Amino acid sequence: MIKAIITDFDGTLVDTFEANFKAYQEAFSIVGKTLTKEQYRNCFGFRFERFMKEMSIYDEMTMNAIKEAKKDAYPNYFEYLRPNKALISLIESFKAMGGRTAVASTARKENLMNALNHLDIAKHFDFIYAGIDVKEGKPSPEIYLKTMLTLDVTPEETMIFEDSQVGVEAARASKAQYIVVTEEWFK
Repeated sequence: MIKAIITDFDGTLVDTFEANFKAYQEAFSIVGKTLTKEQYRNCFGFRFERFMKEMSIYDEMTMNAIKEAKKDAYPNYFEYLRPNKALISLIESFKAMGGRTAVASTARKENLMNALNHLDIAKHFDFIYAGIDVKEGKPSPEIYLKTMLTLDVTPEETMIFEDSQVGVEAARASKAQYIVVTEEWFK
């Protein structure tokens, strides 16, 4: 029996691609770099450090400048957030029936909380974990295992919702059941 639902955020609970892309594009321009939509699409779902590595950015000052500029710019693009209404409704109903719920995203906590609060959906979750709460990013199952431990559920009692390849690998490695969220969920 499923006792807990854990969902990823970016691309799963909310389609954040356009908002994130525009905020990162602005942040890159501040440090004199460019970011194309194709480059960002190839890195979507990666933890920040891996994203920077994929973009061949190794200078710590530049990385910090991008991270801060993106954090400041992100709320300016919240109009581009597309909530997954079907999944949100499912989670809301599941929680109302006594189920445990959590967000497990390796996104920056401040960005994650700003978006969840903007959409008024943070209230649907018992726990919200972000990148700062774990040592390893996905495809490591660490964030899912930690969330299950916090929710006091086993993998057999857990359903994970994910969209990215690295996220699905993390869900699979956690031994929980999982459902892959596709673009169809947002229609």
